[in-house]
Amino acid sequence: MAFQNVHLGIAPIAWTNDDMPDLGGENTFEQCVSEMALAGFTGCEVGNKYPADRAALKKALDLRGLAICNRWFSSFLLTRPFEEVAAEFEAQLDFLSYLGAKVIGASEQSFSVQGTDKAVFDEKPVMDDAQWATLCGGLNRLGEIAAQRGMKLTFHHHMGTVVQTEAEIDRLMEGTDPAKVHLLYDSGHLSFAGVDPAKVLRKHVARVAHVHLKDMRQDMVAKVRTEGLSFLQGVRLGAFTVPGDGCVDFAPLFAILDEAGYEGWFVVEAEQDPPMANPFEYALKARKYIKETAGI
Repeated sequence: MAFQNVHLGIAPIAWTNDDMPDLGGENTFEQCVSEMALAGFTGCEVGNKYPADRAALKKALDLRGLAICNRWFSSFLLTRPFEEVAAEFEAQLDFLSYLGAKVIGASEQSFSVQGTDKAVFDEKPVMDDAQWATLCGGLNRLGEIAAQRGMKLTFHHHMGTVVQTEAEIDRLMEGTDPAKVHLLYDSGHLSFAGVDPAKVLRKHVARVAHVHLKDMRQDMVAKVRTEGLSFLQGVRLGAFTVPGDGCVDFAPLFAILDEAGYEGWFVVEAEQDPPMANPFEYALKARKYIKETAGI
C-alpha cells in the first residue's frame, strides 16, 4: 500500500476518558503523551487533561514530536441558536489552527443518549424531515466557516446520536455540500451499530477527511443489544479495543482508502478501562498491527 501522505495518531481516550473521568483518572497528561510518542505515533487528538493554554500544550507536544490532528466538537444545531453554536465552533477553530490541525470533528449532540443511562439501541434519537433540514443546513454553514480558515469540518457519526445508522450517514452525505462537509469515518462505531464498515467506506470514501481506527468485541456489543444497556455501559464492559484485537477486518478498509488515495490522519481510538487494558501496551499492539497490515 502507498499511503504516502497518511500520518498515524492515537486518541488520549485510552488513557483518560472524557465521558467517564473515573476511567483513567489516575493517568496524567504527561504520561499519556509520552507513551503515545514512545509507542511510535506522531499525532493525537485533544483530551480532557490537556492544558487549556495552547502555548503550553504546543510546547509539551513539540518536545515529544507530536502534533494535534483533530478535536471533538459537540454541535447542538437542532436545539440551540446557530449563532451560539458558530461562536463556540470558531473558538475551537482558533485553538486548532494555532496547533496546526487541519480538521475539526463535529458530532451533533442534540437529544444524544451516548452519555446517559438510556439503551443505546432502543432509545437513540431519530430526526424528522424538518430536523434533517436544520442539521444539514447548519453543517453547511459551519463547513463554510471552517473552509474560510483553511480547515475542514468532518462529521463524526456516533452511537447514541441522531446519526448512527448507515441510512442516517447516507442521508447526511446526500443533504450536505461535499465541498463543506466531510466525513469522519469510524470503523468501531459502524461495527457497534451493526453496519458493514467496508460497505459504508466504499460509498463515501471520497468524502472521508479523517479516520478513526477502532476495533470491537462482538460478544460485548451483543450483550449491550440484548440487555438494553447504555453506550457507556458498553464501554465499561470492553466493547471497544484497538485494531487487531477485535472482530473488525481492517485489511479491506485499508485497501479502499489506499485505492482512493486518502491523505490525512489515521487515529487509533479505543476507550477502555486502563487498569483492565493498559493504554501503553494496547498502543504498542495497535502500532504493530497497523505496520503489518497497512505498511505504515
